[in-house]
Parts: sequence; structure tokens; C-alpha cells
Amino acid sequence: MKFKEVQKLNKQERENKLKELKMELLKSKTAASKTGGAKTKQIKKIIARIHTFNTSEKGGLNNK
Repeated sequence: MKFKEVQKLNKQERENKLKELKMELLKSKTAASKTGGAKTKQIKKIIARIHTFNTSEKGGLNNK
């Protein structure tokens, strides 16, 4: 999920996606401990993008 895709989501959709990704992250971590995988890193990046957008939307970052 790219940052532009995050921008298109409304607040409720972002919250739902965030919950979904956190559950997927937990599943990915347990699977990675058994097999080793890079999916965990991708999920963390998407979660960070959503948090960044939420912060910037609240006025936490300077939008120029």
C-alpha cells in the first residue's frame, strides 16, 4: 500500500486497515520465527505510513 492509497482512505477505513495490519503482523511474526520471512518488514512500513498520515492530518507535521 502506497502513501497515495492511504490518502484516499477515510478515517474509519484507515483505522480498520490499521487493526487488520496489526493482526497480520502478529501472524507474520509467528510464521517468520518458523520459516523466516520478509513480509513483517513490509507490514511495518505500511503501518508507519498510516501513522504518519494520521499525524500529518492532525497538524503534527508542517505541510508545505
